[in-house]
Amino acid sequence: MDFRTFIAFLLFIYFCFTLSCWRHQESAPLGKESLQKSPEVFAPTKASTPNVSRTPNLQAELLSSDERVSNSSIATFDFKNFKYPLPHGWQDVDSKEVELVDGKRPIFMESDNKREKKVGLSYLTTKFFDITGDGQDEAIVILQVRTGGASIPHLVYIFTWEKDSPKLIWYFRTGDRADGGLKNIYADDGKLVIELYGQDRYVVGEVETAKITGDEEQLCCPTHFTRSYYKWNGKHFVLQGKRLTFSVTDKNARPIENMIELVEKQNRAGK
Repeated sequence: MDFRTFIAFLLFIYFCFTLSCWRHQESAPLGKESLQKSPEVFAPTKASTPNVSRTPNLQAELLSSDERVSNSSIATFDFKNFKYPLPHGWQDVDSKEVELVDGKRPIFMESDNKREKKVGLSYLTTKFFDITGDGQDEAIVILQVRTGGASIPHLVYIFTWEKDSPKLIWYFRTGDRADGGLKNIYADDGKLVIELYGQDRYVVGEVETAKITGDEEQLCCPTHFTRSYYKWNGKHFVLQGKRLTFSVTDKNARPIENMIELVEKQNRAGK
């Protein structure tokens, strides 16, 4: 082998060695520093989308257009500017009634240069239907208690029309959302129907709603509601028939009748 051939052979060997090293480096995994500098691209997937549940609108039925219009004289009265009695236990220190002005009564009021906390109220809606059997619509006025927080208890006032002015024949307070809150109120076959959120919740007097011990859940999202019926006897509304507890989540589930009595019976049997 002459000298030129030998030099060419060495150059060939060096070229092959350099090419092999370059390919090995190209195929090797990237180091930590390289990963930090390289941009990462993520394609959106269903799994990465959060499942956010919406808080239900618990006043949707109350604020619907149903029974909001009437041809009776009582429908012309201005219930947004009117005085209402307050239920026992919900009265101001200095007054048993409250006056709405433009549909509101603020929580804090100025009196004698003092800022006093009061029972705050706001007008929500009025429904009209005949539940006394006199052929004329009554007005069911619903006020919302303003607490300054998220709770929404209601006050319900039922007026009939007498001598060209509204006459109060019943009023009561409901609970807060899942804790006996007002779902809906309407007439059915001459009876007053009251629907309250919770298990076997129904109106007792003017202050409270009946409650099963242990019926506690997230206030925002009730799982049950109770439908109860009341009949006007000329002086009072009297509870009629069975109280029905429905599931909010399972529309096909059969309602439970008079659940409080069933729970009490089971408790007695377990003793």
